[in-house]
Amino acid sequence: MAIARLHGGPLDGQVLPLETPDLDQLILPYSEGQVVYDRDGGAENTGDADGPTEVPFRFTEEPQEITPSDDDVRPGE
Repeated sequence: MAIARLHGGPLDGQVLPLETPDLDQLILPYSEGQVVYDRDGGAENTGDADGPTEVPFRFTEEPQEITPSDDDVRPGE
């Protein structure tokens, strides 16, 4: 198993399990919206006896909040 170590943004310092260490981006739910973290380097601790594989991810953006009223607005209105 691998873990993602998050740097920056609202989830700074958190670690999350990764099913695969090959991911380039994480889009995670946060509050009323979501946050985006991009891969920021190679996998570390990839040996058998040095703990779980760690992949660093750096905060890149916090898209607009998702609200229930967003579904009611149609493009062009």
